[in-house]
Amino acid sequence: MNWMWIAGALLASYLVGSLSFAVILSRVFGLADPRSYGSGNPGATNVLRSGNKKAAVLTLVFDALKGFVPVVLCLAYGERVGLTETTAAWVGLAAFVGHLWPVFFRFQGGKGVATAAGVLMAWNPLLAVATLASFAIIVYFSRYVSLGSIVAAAFAPFYQALIWGVTPALLALAIMSLLLVWRHEGNIRKLLAGTENKFGAKAAAGAPHSTAARPHKKGH
Repeated sequence: MNWMWIAGALLASYLVGSLSFAVILSRVFGLADPRSYGSGNPGATNVLRSGNKKAAVLTLVFDALKGFVPVVLCLAYGERVGLTETTAAWVGLAAFVGHLWPVFFRFQGGKGVATAAGVLMAWNPLLAVATLASFAIIVYFSRYVSLGSIVAAAFAPFYQALIWGVTPALLALAIMSLLLVWRHEGNIRKLLAGTENKFGAKAAAGAPHSTAARPHKKGH
């Protein structure tokens, strides 16, 4: 039955999204847990604060892929079992939710920017390009990654509605955008207070986020 395939696709996508590559790759490279320093966010930007650019780039790539791959597979093969383009949008949302609340990492996830970008790139590449362009412009002029993420997330549903029209999949996109903005609540407060870290700042790299922080190993 279709609902069984839909449920299976959503569950599988959530589990893939639950792979926290910031934590996994930090362990591989012998770095401190990204949840223990800087912003405490297990994402590429915080991993970059460790000083290991390779780990940060790989985190960005794999976080994007875990949003991209489930949607691509759903679009490519889902029609055979009755999965539609709308289903693919909800599958993408499931991967995004997995990143925010990963079952494998005590539900302590990131903010989902890279994963959301991967979902958009698979579901509607032109929408992804428009959204990423908005992100890049804001970051370039403001140097705030968080502000770029918030603005891009807010604009994405409007781009979809204005250019491609209002479709059932728009609801999944809107929920993903709202969750992404909500996850940046702390950044919004810092932006308003003028205390948010700018892109490239290294001041917070060695500052522990909690007493659980571990020192970085030599050579990394």
